[in-house]
Amino acid sequence: MGAGVVRKSSGGSGRRRRGQAAAMSEINVTPFVDVMLVLLIIFMVAAPLLTVGVPIELPKTAASALPTEQEEPLTITLTADGRLLIQNADVQAQELIPKLTAIAAERTSNKVFLRADGAIPYQRVAEVMGALSAGGFNNIGLVTDTDGPSFDGNGG
Repeated sequence: MGAGVVRKSSGGSGRRRRGQAAAMSEINVTPFVDVMLVLLIIFMVAAPLLTVGVPIELPKTAASALPTEQEEPLTITLTADGRLLIQNADVQAQELIPKLTAIAAERTSNKVFLRADGAIPYQRVAEVMGALSAGGFNNIGLVTDTDGPSFDGNGG
């Protein structure tokens, strides 16, 4: 990866002795390119693994996806077994709004995404949405899967 040495076999210069090495001024970039390609492959394989969330069965709807934002969205998850999570961290119901308020103070976006397992009763989802609204979080998006029924009379 560093500079190499080139031996001069012809003694054309009067200052150097015969067989003395002169410094090579070119950089060998082949090892650098090899390392960069390996790092590229590692990041290409690892990137999809970084977006792993809590596994829940989202309800299917005909709604289209929301536009993407600059920062990672703040996500609240209700699992089928009744757990409540902020991002991937478990939280008790009475701690939800104080923790969200502390997190939202450091963020630029006030959007909150609510992910609820399809097996959760609607009453529990409505309770969490009401608590979010009462806590000052009025920009709430419900996360669902696509390819659900459209109810437009065309077989959906």
